[in-house]
Amino acid sequence: MAEQGFSERLRAAHDADWQAAIRHRFVAELAAGSVDPAVMRRYLVQDYQFIDRFVALLGAAIASADSFASRLRLARFLAMITSDENTYFVRSFDCLGVPEAERVAPVLTETTQAFQEVMREAAESRSYAQALSVLVVAEWLYLSWAELVEGPLPGDFVHAEWITLHANPYFAEFVGWLRGELDRVGVDEASACAALFGRAVALERRFFDDLY
Repeated sequence: MAEQGFSERLRAAHDADWQAAIRHRFVAELAAGSVDPAVMRRYLVQDYQFIDRFVALLGAAIASADSFASRLRLARFLAMITSDENTYFVRSFDCLGVPEAERVAPVLTETTQAFQEVMREAAESRSYAQALSVLVVAEWLYLSWAELVEGPLPGDFVHAEWITLHANPYFAEFVGWLRGELDRVGVDEASACAALFGRAVALERRFFDDLY
């Protein structure tokens, strides 16, 4: 049997939270197109608050990456986040009737604040490996739940496009590349990477739990 890569060992160490997140009630309802509008609105309003900090984290990863090729790859993904994904949020807010104040400055949950803090710490570490540790959780966990969705997509674009943004060949290939980067550089900072990875996985689960 081939030896597990560093990213897979980190995921396996937090398997209970990982499985609880990717098989969460929210994910099942999203796949069925049956998330209560109030729950979906709450989810998207809080999730949108990650974009600013996530963009900063991607910027830190670009700045600390150890090759121009890695910087280019991350920069292309950053462009997608600030275009396609941001547009999805704006359209969904319009559909769900989210007022401007909730889009720009909502009251943040403790979990949202804690997740922002993890991203801030990873970015300010000036470590490519530590930035990757949080990026890998954020993207790989979403790919993992999206790949579990079976059957036809919901008719409502708010549900359907959130699934397709995270279940497509480009995203799957990018997540594989991200994991490969963490496998390549993470072992030298194993303790710090493991701590950030574990906190991020636990917060992903809590973020879904908070909705109910």
